[in-house]
Amino acid sequence: TRAEEIAALRYGLEHGLRLIDTAEMYGDGRSERLVGEAIAPFEREKLCLVSKVLPNNANRRALERSLDASLAALKTDYLDVYLYHWRGDTPLEETVEMLEKMVEKGKIKTWGGANFDLEDKQELPQVEHCVTNQVLYHLGSRGIEVALKPWQDERGVPIMAYCPLAQAGSLQQTLLVNPVVKQVAAELNVSVYQVLLL
Repeated sequence: TRAEEIAALRYGLEHGLRLIDTAEMYGDGRSERLVGEAIAPFEREKLCLVSKVLPNNANRRALERSLDASLAALKTDYLDVYLYHWRGDTPLEETVEMLEKMVEKGKIKTWGGANFDLEDKQELPQVEHCVTNQVLYHLGSRGIEVALKPWQDERGVPIMAYCPLAQAGSLQQTLLVNPVVKQVAAELNVSVYQVLLL
């Protein structure tokens, strides 16, 4: 329920959680509104809020309006990181120009990409301003280690993994009972979930 979701987020915040990742598309904006309600009692400056703009809004016409809607939903006047959710039809130059303008206006502190492959990253203008690339990455999905991750590592652009515990279902269950993961967890005296998050 909504109350349980808010309670879960607040529990995390009370126990050291500082980064919350959401997006305008999650629940058609409901996720951002829920996060906005959950974080209300906490000091905004101590949080790192991440949201994402959809490709059809990542242009001169719609990006700022889309960002303003996200800020209103989150009940904040800035985002710490604003991600381009995935590559769309808008030229990257136009999207980056708008992201840079939002930095200048103080509406976002930084920006990055999400679901960008190596070719997207190589084409990205002002790549040095791109603070992260959020991609699918976990022990059962390590394809980015072939080319994308080494390229980003070389340039000091961190990966932000999504679904680091796998996407539930049988793959996650397989990882949770994997003998190597269990052995590492036992040696470190941590849970298998903590090993998967490392």
